[in-house]
Amino acid sequence: QVQFVESGGGLVQPGDSLRLSCAVSGTAISLYTMGWYRQVPGKQRELVAKIASGIGTNYLDSVKDRFTISRDNAKNTVYLQMNSLKPEDTAVYYCNALWSYSDSAARYINWGQGTQVTVSS
Repeated sequence: QVQFVESGGGLVQPGDSLRLSCAVSGTAISLYTMGWYRQVPGKQRELVAKIASGIGTNYLDSVKDRFTISRDNAKNTVYLQMNSLKPEDTAVYYCNALWSYSDSAARYINWGQGTQVTVSS
């Protein structure tokens, strides 16, 4: 069974940085495009950033130039470096594999517990 364990969230002030980690077990992330999603109460989960199994990254317009997704296939871990955080980045952040780089849908129906990011002064 594939499992995702997200960590690294917290309460920060606007302009601060955080680095999220997602440790994956049960499959090799090297096979997949991986993505970070976020969700706020009452809204659908949205894809924030994705990274191809080869070369290529893509970001939600609102986080471009502030967030950077990366992967360490040897550690089976995906990261999200978040800089210049804004209050509107407040959400629970999750990771998952995607069906393909051209898609935004998550591959696995089981999600991790997520990690809460709260940006507030």
